[in-house]
Amino acid sequence: IATGCEYAGCALIGGETAEMPGVYHGEDFDLAGFCVGVAEKSQLLTYKTPEAGDALLALPASGPHSNGFSLIRRLLTERTENPRAFLDGKPIIEHLLTPTQIYAKPVLSVLKAIDVRGIAHITGGGLTENIPRMLPPDLIAWIDESTWQWPAIFEWLKNQSGNDINEMYRTFNCGIGMMMIVPPKQAAEALSILNTLSIQAFQVGELRQSPTTTQTTQQQVAYSSCA
Repeated sequence: IATGCEYAGCALIGGETAEMPGVYHGEDFDLAGFCVGVAEKSQLLTYKTPEAGDALLALPASGPHSNGFSLIRRLLTERTENPRAFLDGKPIIEHLLTPTQIYAKPVLSVLKAIDVRGIAHITGGGLTENIPRMLPPDLIAWIDESTWQWPAIFEWLKNQSGNDINEMYRTFNCGIGMMMIVPPKQAAEALSILNTLSIQAFQVGELRQSPTTTQTTQQQVAYSSCA
């Protein structure tokens, strides 16, 4: 936890331990913390900031992060495959338990140099539900699926669960832990900054004008194979 706070440049100043004897046994425990963010009002990002033509930059995920584990646990319980079987060079269980990537410092470095117009952390709800949170109703995010390859663990999850690709995008990050919106002329510079900080980011698509302003949030994200 202390290492995570150092990566994020924050302090854990509070928390609680819940007594839940029906869930925790023996030496099991639960630790919950919280954070308070401070920002200049003039620098706050709103859904009114992005524009059609802006570039979508993807920051890679280290794994499933902390989302989709109700399904993952069910798969491990119901399926006969050994979770210690090797997948892409290491046991499946290690893929699933890789710590969540913390993006705070790299993102702050980009914010200092680039006119960032939106940031979405790809958490519960996957790409489909998190990207629209930074978009006005008249824009859609068009994502080119050929720009990245799913990490092996997501292909495994897709095969084990039987979920179609749309459901995978609604449940998991599928290899993208954070998305940023930047002006197209600044995309290359933003990627250079991230790469210098060992974040192998890439452009995954762009914002486009929507033909209607009445679409649902799920309709605000279009994929090249599903458009």
